Amino acid sequence: MSTLNEEQAQKATALLQAVREELGKAVIGQPAVLDEVLIGLLAGAHILLEGVPGLGKTLLVKALAKTFSGEFARIQFTPDLMPSDVIGHTIFDMANNQFVTRRGPVFTNLLLADEINRAPAKTQSALLEAMQEYQVTLEGTANRLPQPFMVLATQNPIEQEGTYPLPEAQLDRFLLKIRIEYPDAQNEAALTRSVTDRNTGAELGVDKVNTLLTTRHIESLQMAASHVDVDERVLDYAVAIVRATRDHHGFAAGAGPRGSIALIRAARGAALLGGRCFVTPDDIKRVALPALRHRVTTSPEAEIEGFTADTLLMTLLDSVPAPRV
Repeated sequence: MSTLNEEQAQKATALLQAVREELGKAVIGQPAVLDEVLIGLLAGAHILLEGVPGLGKTLLVKALAKTFSGEFARIQFTPDLMPSDVIGHTIFDMANNQFVTRRGPVFTNLLLADEINRAPAKTQSALLEAMQEYQVTLEGTANRLPQPFMVLATQNPIEQEGTYPLPEAQLDRFLLKIRIEYPDAQNEAALTRSVTDRNTGAELGVDKVNTLLTTRHIESLQMAASHVDVDERVLDYAVAIVRATRDHHGFAAGAGPRGSIALIRAARGAALLGGRCFVTPDDIKRVALPALRHRVTTSPEAEIEGFTADTLLMTLLDSVPAPRV
């Protein structure tokens, strides 16, 4: 595949919209979040989901796993979780008089790292090699992970008790940091009705979600997204946004070159989700917040004044002229 044509883009978009509808059966009232998760899936990237407890972060990942027939594993991060609980370990088998490698739950296609910031940095860092190099080293031997491989991590806001901040090196491995906010009144009423109507439990499930994809489908969609055309002026626009974060008032530290790469990768997914075979400046703007909010550091002065990374980024986007393509 050299470049993606309009017919190929439309076929991919139709399949993505079908997946989106299935996700909507479980996750009510979060359309932007669903789109951003699918954008991350198209980019073959890792995603960090942040929100207070009870907003459906874990439910969303379970629903996504239900839509495809690949392998799914979940790790509940706790303060006493050890790195070997994540990647596996080697033990001596007395019966056979030999060492045996026990692979951890990281050996899967879709890994849910639930409440990742409730474990200390040593355990969080156990995922670094897997997320960057798609392999795990056990007893000096590199073990390749199944493909496709994607980490969807959930975390509570770091202001909450019992949480640890993620190491910067690990934050950088996530292509997108997606924030899940409280639903509006109408969607919260629909959510409440769905949970309580003829149901003795207190949670939404994924029973209504149908399986539509195989791992081969996902790899094909990711290949299609990688061939979405990016005009040089659009690429320069993405780079200009990232470079502007390094001098923008309110940021103590701006985004590095990985920020530009993340913008283009995510914008390709946004374009394909929108049924287009080319990236527009609006696609760059669409993904700028989830792609950059975890790559910049807000200055103490800006925080005292009530500014957040998101508000500063939105101001920055207004100041960088977009090209006409």
